[in-house]
Amino acid sequence: MIPFIDLQAQRLRLGGKIEAAVQDAVVGGAWVMGPQVRQFEADLATFGQAKHALGCANGTDALALPLMAWGVGRGDAVFVPSFTFAATAEVVPWFDAEPVFIDVDADTYNMDAGHLEAAIEATLKEGRLTPRVVIAVDLFGQPADYAAIKTVCDKHGLKLISDSAQGFGCTINGEHPLKWADVTTTSFFPAKPLGCYGDGGAVLTNDDELAQLMDSIRVHGKAVAVDLKDRTFDHDPKYLNMRIGLNSRLDTIQAAVLIEKLKVFGQEIEWRNAAAARYNEGLRPHVAKVPDVPTGNISNWAQYTIEHPNRDALAAHLKEQGVPTAVYYPIPLHLQPAYEHYPRGPQGLPVTERLKNVVISLPMHADLDAATQDKIIAAVASFKG
Repeated sequence: MIPFIDLQAQRLRLGGKIEAAVQDAVVGGAWVMGPQVRQFEADLATFGQAKHALGCANGTDALALPLMAWGVGRGDAVFVPSFTFAATAEVVPWFDAEPVFIDVDADTYNMDAGHLEAAIEATLKEGRLTPRVVIAVDLFGQPADYAAIKTVCDKHGLKLISDSAQGFGCTINGEHPLKWADVTTTSFFPAKPLGCYGDGGAVLTNDDELAQLMDSIRVHGKAVAVDLKDRTFDHDPKYLNMRIGLNSRLDTIQAAVLIEKLKVFGQEIEWRNAAAARYNEGLRPHVAKVPDVPTGNISNWAQYTIEHPNRDALAAHLKEQGVPTAVYYPIPLHLQPAYEHYPRGPQGLPVTERLKNVVISLPMHADLDAATQDKIIAAVASFKG
């Protein structure tokens, strides 16, 4: 059976470096917020072209941290795509705010800036909610159209979060999404292109004060430098609680794993792009659509996702051929029981509702070799349904 994501191949390729890093962290004994966390945060900030990077417990908390720092709450609207994992919208009701669901572009599957603009205008006209934040998702590894989305945000005075849980490492003309976003968030869930060996996440920002506030919130609302400007406190600042916070810290052992994986991450993105190009060449004649990336953009190819009009039958055929597949997302968020009562942009979400029936993802990882890809391509080509 061909693996959908081969995490062990990477571990073996690194030749014991991860095991050694974990052992060093264990022996060091600083298992929570140890020195490896600080090193990884510095390395991550450099890679992501950010002034600040803060590790946290997972990618969902990473989305919550800026919302808490900005005081998002009851009566506020946060605009999110529906064609994404639940975490993007899930954090919004945590604070009694409401997600407003936006349609996606038919080519990139990322937030449609035109529909976003229409949804903000409709929200303002209705007057029930105050637009506050946009969360754009870098779905399957492709960057969202940040130039267009940022223009809309600036017009209406909204904050912008880049949810790069799937897309961290993607760029637009060499620039990471943080060039446009107030905050970039990411996840280190093991299946992500930059994944750890458990749960983990991070927030990146160029805003000095916001970085301090999020640092405070991730450790129970501890006092940070901005809080102590005119105050004397001679004890551990975690015992002076300035705001309601979370317990959302990145474990030292996970940071140790990520330090080693980040060292090879840039090379792995290149390998993923080579694999995607090979897929595109071989599959284009046999499917309805392959995932083309706009000129100047680089995807990290968290997933390789095609469209096929007989998607479910194709999946069954590939399973018989020993090729695993995945379907993201068979029920978009605005149709889910937990979210169906929240607002949607004007004229509904027709692209999202079409995609749910036709998209299917094939095996993709940095160690995917040409021979395995040839088998997968041949299996797709042999489907006659």
